[in-house]
Amino acid sequence: MFDPAEFPRVFGVPPGADFPKVLVDGMCHRMAGCPPEDMARVEVIVNTTRMARRVSMLFDDGPAMLLPRIRLLGDFSRDAAADLPASASPLRQRFELIQLITRLLEQQPDLAARASIYDLADSLAGLFDEMSGEGVDVDTIESLDVSDQSGHWARAQHFFAIARHFLEDVNAAPGQEARQRLTIERLIKKWTDAPPQHPVILAGSTGSRGTMMLLMQAVAKLPQGAIVLPGFDTDMPANVWQQMSDALEAEDHPQFRFRKLMDALAITPQQISPWHTCTAPNPMRNRLVSLAMRPAPVTDQWLTEGPTLGDLKTATCDITLIEATTQREEALAIAARMRKAAQDGQTCALISPDRMLTRQVTAALDRWRIVPDDSAGQPLQLSPPGRFLRHVSSLFQRNLTSEALLTLLKHPLTHSGKDRGNHLLWTRELELWIRRKAVTYPDPETLRDCALTNDSIDAGWIEWVISAFCAKELSGDVDLSDRLDAHIVLSEHIASGQEDGSGALWLEGAGRKAVQVVNDLRTHAPVAGLITATDYSDLFGAVLAREEVRDRDEGHPHILIWGTLEARVQGADLVILGGLNEGSWPEAPSPDPWLNRKMRHDAGLLLPERRIGLSAHDFQQAVCAPEVWITRAIRSDEAETVPSRWVNRLLNLLGGLPDQNGPEALADMRSRGRVWINNIHALETFKETPPASRPSPTPPQAARPRRLSVTEIKRLIRDPYAVYAKHVLRLRPLDPLMRSPDALLRGIIVHEILEQLIKESVAEDQPVTRARLMEISETVLAQNVPWPTARALWKARLDRIADHIVTEEAKRRQRATPIAFEARARADIDDLDFTLTGTADRLDRTSNGDLILYDYKTGAPPSADEQTYFDKQLLLEAAMAERGAFKDIDPADVADAIYIGLGPKPKDQPAPLGETPTETVWEEFTRLIGAYLTDGKGFTARRAMRSDMDESDYDQLARFGEWDATDDPEPEALT
Repeated sequence: MFDPAEFPRVFGVPPGADFPKVLVDGMCHRMAGCPPEDMARVEVIVNTTRMARRVSMLFDDGPAMLLPRIRLLGDFSRDAAADLPASASPLRQRFELIQLITRLLEQQPDLAARASIYDLADSLAGLFDEMSGEGVDVDTIESLDVSDQSGHWARAQHFFAIARHFLEDVNAAPGQEARQRLTIERLIKKWTDAPPQHPVILAGSTGSRGTMMLLMQAVAKLPQGAIVLPGFDTDMPANVWQQMSDALEAEDHPQFRFRKLMDALAITPQQISPWHTCTAPNPMRNRLVSLAMRPAPVTDQWLTEGPTLGDLKTATCDITLIEATTQREEALAIAARMRKAAQDGQTCALISPDRMLTRQVTAALDRWRIVPDDSAGQPLQLSPPGRFLRHVSSLFQRNLTSEALLTLLKHPLTHSGKDRGNHLLWTRELELWIRRKAVTYPDPETLRDCALTNDSIDAGWIEWVISAFCAKELSGDVDLSDRLDAHIVLSEHIASGQEDGSGALWLEGAGRKAVQVVNDLRTHAPVAGLITATDYSDLFGAVLAREEVRDRDEGHPHILIWGTLEARVQGADLVILGGLNEGSWPEAPSPDPWLNRKMRHDAGLLLPERRIGLSAHDFQQAVCAPEVWITRAIRSDEAETVPSRWVNRLLNLLGGLPDQNGPEALADMRSRGRVWINNIHALETFKETPPASRPSPTPPQAARPRRLSVTEIKRLIRDPYAVYAKHVLRLRPLDPLMRSPDALLRGIIVHEILEQLIKESVAEDQPVTRARLMEISETVLAQNVPWPTARALWKARLDRIADHIVTEEAKRRQRATPIAFEARARADIDDLDFTLTGTADRLDRTSNGDLILYDYKTGAPPSADEQTYFDKQLLLEAAMAERGAFKDIDPADVADAIYIGLGPKPKDQPAPLGETPTETVWEEFTRLIGAYLTDGKGFTARRAMRSDMDESDYDQLARFGEWDATDDPEPEALT
């Protein structure tokens, strides 16, 4: 296949070329005229399954021939590693490291948060793998000079001594990277003794890892061995190649790894030949990009080489620049272009490391029922089984809450065995009951009470809920094996419902993947030792996050989403480079808690810039494709973004070459992008709907409310529409799922405390004391406020006003004696067929038989003017008392009606009975009710709100916001 050569064979494929196709064409060209069996002797080594599949498909397209052996790196080296020990499980290694890191954090808690134990173990295991792959031993790390470094790095260096057995035992139980390096070293030794005589081609690797670099060197030196490099820049001058020897300065350049390979093989750039006589899709663009990507120390070459680039309109004629306002707009534009590609039969690939952007594009494509073929798949933790298992693991951490209960009851995998329809029906009824009863922490007694009081819920199902969800807290340190067993047993019980088995939990691709993860965990759990429930949840979630689920047959065959690894060795008609902002592409280097940049360089490990260099190579390879889109969002959710450094370089170079039509070329790129942005704006522009008018409905007389409470009269005056929605439409706000310690609950608690205090004082004929007030407060708060913080805060507030309560109560008792608490009243207006109801917090009777009404207010009591015109509760209760409306209380004059303010600044606020006698109050009230019931007055929305900022439960129904308080109401007679 290859002629004898004096130096190692290394070939290159230019950026932008369809690498698999060029690889296949080159092999066919070299084997032309050879016997067909010669092709079958060719061995091709690739590093990804996707590339192997693409190469096979290209051969399958014809003509008929014997095919070469296409092998993945792992398959290729399997024979040489047959007698090596099996690689240690990555999970087992991490569990062992967790034990060491836990002890380290116990001694040095300032090193990291406890919740990051698994992440630390993961990063340390990754570092050990890297050390094995790069051939760096622990002694090298321990010998680093950290005298001029901070104490943190000295502690990290010391920790390597504790964990050194992970690397010293590499021959007994090697990690995956260590085993691969041992395999390659053994293979190289075998080839040295007996080199294979058949062609061996290693294609598509950049040599970014030390182990791969060793293999590339060995293959290139075989008698019939060859390396085929993707995206090799043939436009870069020799003097630039010479200045790229220092990793600290050039690691982030796209061609640095090739320079490193050339140094190892002792060859020059001129000795790297084209693999096949193919040209790049746009050679002028390749020259432009090559110049734009020059290392920083030689960017002065822009001035000398820039004028030689020719007409830049030719180089950029197939580049579209999208500068969207937001990431959503960017995603929509990408989706629209991918949709057109699908319609036109083009192969379109979106390349982006920004998973948020790719998910948004996937969601946008769903508008046209297009499912892209996403190489990254879906993280297992976000799949239905992953979410379900994580929710179940949280049951062991804390008391069951209504939120946690209903989250799991509504999960699609819960009760997925049989009778799921009834399960969902009973779940709905249970949720409504929980909301109505304000149950925050459901327990067996509460749930059984629900079944007793609700005929629409099956009692057997409630018993299953109790057995599956209640009392599952597993506190303290428990062996990981026991926690895992309890977790899986409970998960299967919840998934199967009232039947045996595991329901649909382990079905489909995600379920089968979850089984593999659980089995792996179970195998190595004994190594992990004791673990708390919280740490277990963190650990389990982190393990799931490392896995992904992908259905390769689900996606559209020509609409692709690639990660950067797949993009290096794939080709497409249209390539979209998405999310080209700093921090996304290139991604910011992950912080290394163990070694800083200088320590890594001194030890011979990979620098953080390696990822940037790989990303730069991905960019250079992709931006030279036949048709390219470059997209970015000008703003993120938080602030304005910064364009990717490579986009900045390209735009600056174009803008600085006016004689080569650079500014015009850039304007054309942006113009093509604006066309699609305008299309998106048109797609997102809807026909304007006229705003709703301010409603003022007049329902039929028979439907008008005939019964209101005194507290609702304030609402009738301020927001009549709310009364209409509640009593005519019979709509009620949905109660919150999780009861919170809000002002309403605090008012209820204070009412109950004072009622118990005063009742007890009257019954025992004893004065109210501060000590007894605080005792009752302690009891009532403990019974009704399950939030420790709120309980302590409310108790402190009561303690501050306790003396005021005692002093003022003594004055009230001198004036009158309490005779009723929570007294109910009812007054009928026969002429209007209307009933007014009310409940007085407390009624006292004076020595001469007059009544005094009290109402407790934990907030600010309404002023006298507010009571006169709006908040008429006490005034109406006084009028009702004088008319004998209170049950078991004879009619009597009302001497006073007082709000007892119990806020931060407690004070009493009497009702203005002197200025507004009860007769006047009742007459005005009758006229008010008559206006709505007989005169046909409309129930106007937000008629007289105290403030424009006040909210109503029915603002959305009234479409408030489309109108405001300055708009005239529009009467509407309903029939």
